[in-house]
Amino acid sequence: MKHSRLTPARLILTLLVLSGLLLTTVILSLCFGSTSYRPWQLLGNGPDAALARDVVLELRLPRTLAAIAVGGLLALAGALQQVLLRNPLADPYILGTSGGASVGALLALLLGAGAGTVNFSACCGALLSITLVFILARKDQSSSQARLLLTGVAIASFCGALSSLLLSLAPDGLLRGMVFWMLGDLAGARWQLALPLLVVLLLLVWPLARQLNVLSQGAQTAHALGANTRKLQWLLYFVAAAATAIAVTTAGMIGFIGLIVPHALRLVLGHDQRLLLPAVALTGGTVLLAADIASRIILAPQQLPIGVITALAGVPVFLWLLQHRGAAR
Repeated sequence: MKHSRLTPARLILTLLVLSGLLLTTVILSLCFGSTSYRPWQLLGNGPDAALARDVVLELRLPRTLAAIAVGGLLALAGALQQVLLRNPLADPYILGTSGGASVGALLALLLGAGAGTVNFSACCGALLSITLVFILARKDQSSSQARLLLTGVAIASFCGALSSLLLSLAPDGLLRGMVFWMLGDLAGARWQLALPLLVVLLLLVWPLARQLNVLSQGAQTAHALGANTRKLQWLLYFVAAAATAIAVTTAGMIGFIGLIVPHALRLVLGHDQRLLLPAVALTGGTVLLAADIASRIILAPQQLPIGVITALAGVPVFLWLLQHRGAAR
């Protein structure tokens, strides 16, 4: 599939369209939920206006901002991992990065640590898992890189077993919250750290987009062209691990956003990281926010864990990608 050359006009137009889609989804998120209150009811007076303010501004708006941040972080982490490992099926969830972050966070929670320690532990777990996958993947010289996916699945399964062990050791007072958090949940999620971090990480890696375009052709090719591949790779490890860790500590385990969004955009927009990186951040937020809207209205007033929604939608897409993985290379 051929794509037109990236020009400033095409870059701006594409990002404006994606921003418009995100804004539309934000409006829908503020309008729909488990109750019938709408944003325009804020302008009135009386008890209904006060309840509308509580629902829209105190519940839906923070949840909307958290979904944008978490979706953008997961999609950005997935895009970077796919460049690092030169595999369109790389993803924080499938390769065990989310699982490593989850183990770190659960361990810190079980020990009664504060929010800062939980975030740091999650980052360490994510960085350890992504480094392990990369080290093992480097030994696989096959074109299909089957060992990469098997290693990621094995690490994810191992982290899942460790998480189950930690859950079995948790006291009853922590158990329910930890289990629901493992399923992915945006209720009560705090966006104040995740959203600024998304902006910072994107601004950190976007100036390196040209080098990422070279790195995506292979480390040897990038090195031959003069790129400092080792330094660049370690920077990408850190960014992907930090993005995954903050996403996990904000909303729990949410799968497939980091796989589906970069892969789909690569098929539509091409492989140029100058466009792809900001596009995945915007689209990741849009997709997760749409999933969150669905989680709130499918069985309203009961709310489903958002991780359930993304898994139900993501598994069929993942199986399709396994059959068509060559399309994004």
